Amino acid sequence: MSAELISILVLVVVFVIATTRSINMGALAFAAAFGVGELVADLDADGIFAGFPGDLFVVLVGVTYLFAIARANGTTDWLVHAAIRLVRGRIALIPWVMFAITGALTAIGAVSPAAVAIVAPIALSFAARYGISPLLMGALVVHGAQAGGFSPISIYGSIVNGVVERENLPGNELVLFFASLVVNLIIAAIVFVLFGGLKLKGRDLDSEGDARTKGNGAGELAADAANLTPARTATLTALAALVVAVLVFDLDAGLSAITLAVILSAFWPDASRKAVTEVAWPTVLLICGVLTYVGVLEEMGTIEYAGNAVGDIGVPLLAAVLLCYIAAIISAFASSVGIMGALIPLAVPFLAQGEIGAVGMIAALAVSATVVDVSPFSTNGALVLAAAPDVDRERFFRQLMVYGGIVVAAVPAAVWLVMVVPGFG
Repeated sequence: MSAELISILVLVVVFVIATTRSINMGALAFAAAFGVGELVADLDADGIFAGFPGDLFVVLVGVTYLFAIARANGTTDWLVHAAIRLVRGRIALIPWVMFAITGALTAIGAVSPAAVAIVAPIALSFAARYGISPLLMGALVVHGAQAGGFSPISIYGSIVNGVVERENLPGNELVLFFASLVVNLIIAAIVFVLFGGLKLKGRDLDSEGDARTKGNGAGELAADAANLTPARTATLTALAALVVAVLVFDLDAGLSAITLAVILSAFWPDASRKAVTEVAWPTVLLICGVLTYVGVLEEMGTIEYAGNAVGDIGVPLLAAVLLCYIAAIISAFASSVGIMGALIPLAVPFLAQGEIGAVGMIAALAVSATVVDVSPFSTNGALVLAAAPDVDRERFFRQLMVYGGIVVAAVPAAVWLVMVVPGFG
């Protein structure tokens, strides 16, 4: 048995053990990375740790630390109150406001995880307070980010269009953008319907707040949430500074967030004392462990092996749908940008034959590689999981994993059928 096949089977075993024995999958993945790396791939410790997602580790810790402080001093309550006023108390509009905000951020140049890191904690705090499904809110935040993710001036769009130009392939920037926008909008609408969005239409948050006031002092809480204390003002300034640092100065979101959190802690230590303990450490372990193992797979050539195996298939349409599935499956655990950069060149032989439309194939690959970022193993999914307050994290993790699995199973075939089979481009 080849080393590549062994590494794939070990990954399957990790999933089985984690789901049947309730062991943190990240810890299992670290052990698997050590075993496969040392015994099968002949990697030393440096080679194994090369796949450790240090940047994602800092993003998860920094963002959750900053928003733990925001929750402790009531800033998130103030933001929720402001959101209520924005939509005039109509709860059903809030998930779509979050969808639109993240979409706008990525469309004007924000990296998708940066936009999700900024919006998800606010959105999920709102969901927790008013009984909205965290899966509904989290999914709309992520799909919103991907809806705007392929505009001609976006990061993803620039990367894919650059690869297309470098490979001398025909491309269409607007088709790529609208393909991702429409697919994610359709998925968001389906999620909204299936996970209780329609039941929100009759609810007015202001009237619900008044109802809660009777007997439990919610009116006082609402009034307090509307007040801007010095700590809240400073925290809002820090959140604005995070947006500016990431979007304007292109600074790292994790390092920026943790620096701002430390500054706030220095001035208001009482409100910030427990914030470090509220960082989602089990989630950090899970994500970093799995991605370290994926890094071992990349280092030993397993991902390239899978791509080349598909490339040897003599039926272009079949190879095209398999490439879309490979893009989706791998991207659910790894960098979407990296997958797009690797798989688009692999599609060149099919496109050169003239039987596959280049524009449709490129759009299908791009959508397949990014729409699955709702997976809890992807950066965006991990941020949503880590940002959700007052939830059973194991249950929420399973929900995101199941939902991500459904997206992986359904979307590549759908975009292949709509974009590739007709031969666009």
